[in-house]
Amino acid sequence: MRKSILLLFALIFSSFCTTKEPIIINIQPLGKVSDEYIAHVKNSVKTFYGYNCKVLPTIPITKQMMTKVTRRIDAKKALRTNKTLGNLLILTESDICHYKDKSRPEYGIFGLGLRPGKTCIISTFRLKRGVGKEKTLERLKKVALHEIGHNLGLKHCKNDKRCMMNDARGTIKQVDYGNVWFCGKCKEQLK
Repeated sequence: MRKSILLLFALIFSSFCTTKEPIIINIQPLGKVSDEYIAHVKNSVKTFYGYNCKVLPTIPITKQMMTKVTRRIDAKKALRTNKTLGNLLILTESDICHYKDKSRPEYGIFGLGLRPGKTCIISTFRLKRGVGKEKTLERLKKVALHEIGHNLGLKHCKNDKRCMMNDARGTIKQVDYGNVWFCGKCKEQLK
């Protein structure tokens, strides 16, 4: 009887020790961000990854995040100035850029995610150019899920051009062409 009780206790205790904490993505609005964009990202993350999201209070865009020449948000500086222990998706409507090479030191981008890491930044600025609300939201979903994919350790996909992890190479055409899914190789890497 005593052995049975100890065995039962051990089984119960081990199940508590192996339970994983649910993943929560904190959405950090940077500057003025539409409530619709925030809600769409939150819903997209929950639907695709199954992660809950918590919307944090809006923070201002600071001088420390800005580039010297074009006065856009430097994506890497924004990521560095918003370090956190949790998962953080920074969302802004302002233009963001990233150092690509000497000839393009302030290259405009849609988003940037640390790989692996816990932080990414997405901008709607280039996603909404010349299109309506529905197309903007579709693009926002794809870019947000793509950048979280980097946070989960995925590289740019070279296996399938329709895979969400394919590199956009600075063109919105690739974002529009891609699907909201991972190819078999990318899915396998997440297991």
